[in-house]
Amino acid sequence: MAFANANISDILATTIENRSRKIADNVSNNCALLKRLEQRGKIRTFSGGHKILQELSFAENSNAGWYSGYDLLDVGASDVISAAEFSIKQAAVPCVMSGLEMLQNAGKEKMIDLMESRIQVAESTLSNLITDGLYSDGTGSGGKEIDGLDAAIPVTSTNTYGGIDRTAYAFWKNYTNSVALGAADIQDYFNLAWANLTRGADRPDLIICDNSMWSDFMSSLQDIQRITSTTGVAGFPSLKFVDADVVLDGGLYPGTGTGATTKTAYFINSDYLHYRPHASRNMVPLSPNRRYATNQDAEVQIIAWAGNLTCSGGQFQGRVTDTS
Repeated sequence: MAFANANISDILATTIENRSRKIADNVSNNCALLKRLEQRGKIRTFSGGHKILQELSFAENSNAGWYSGYDLLDVGASDVISAAEFSIKQAAVPCVMSGLEMLQNAGKEKMIDLMESRIQVAESTLSNLITDGLYSDGTGSGGKEIDGLDAAIPVTSTNTYGGIDRTAYAFWKNYTNSVALGAADIQDYFNLAWANLTRGADRPDLIICDNSMWSDFMSSLQDIQRITSTTGVAGFPSLKFVDADVVLDGGLYPGTGTGATTKTAYFINSDYLHYRPHASRNMVPLSPNRRYATNQDAEVQIIAWAGNLTCSGGQFQGRVTDTS
């Protein structure tokens, strides 16, 4: 199949390829969690392998101890490092142009305008797909969805996550508290969560709320006139709880799979969460070559992503769920 102007067809692939970095940036700019992970240097690509391995420390060095003078020091092997394993998840969105559209937009400038609008839609679509997936439990679409916060920080911390059974290993369990709450007592439960997630300098630095939790938290601050404006997460209006940024990630249509899980506040220590896109599949054209439909006068280019959200410290993550 040949189009009237083959060079126009090249614009489809090259435009997407040239915008790949911008598309990846738009995804992080669309999500407070990814923006914080970017600030902390926790967005790191991987180059291959059957699984994504996330190294973690699960125990202290048993050789540590006090000594005096010429006492012998214990130098036995101490197994303290392991790794969680995460599947590689994939997402894609196609940009399609029919042969008729190519003929109608034969001028180069017209073609670029058309492609820009199509790609912008694809960017926002894929961005929303991934950011919504970051809150999933990984079972959506037949298990193809990202292992998001509902997998990393579940309501009941008894799941197998990253290949590690949380019922068998306490260090891998997240903090969770499900209770009926409102503006009058939300600070009490936030205090409790904070206390259970703090170990010296290790403490939550980001609290993500859905519409309901955000409203209760705002009301609690208004009652005691302690609202604080901050720009702790670039581009996202936020409040403070102790020294953690509290951000809203609800949505225009709460409860429909957009934004944070309903009636939930995630207490996140971003030092132990990682966004791991594949180095060769981070918002790039699936193929630089032209893709023609075999039985249609049309061309398709696919923007593709592969990777997952990983964790190296389950015990430092928590959630408060309102059951009312």
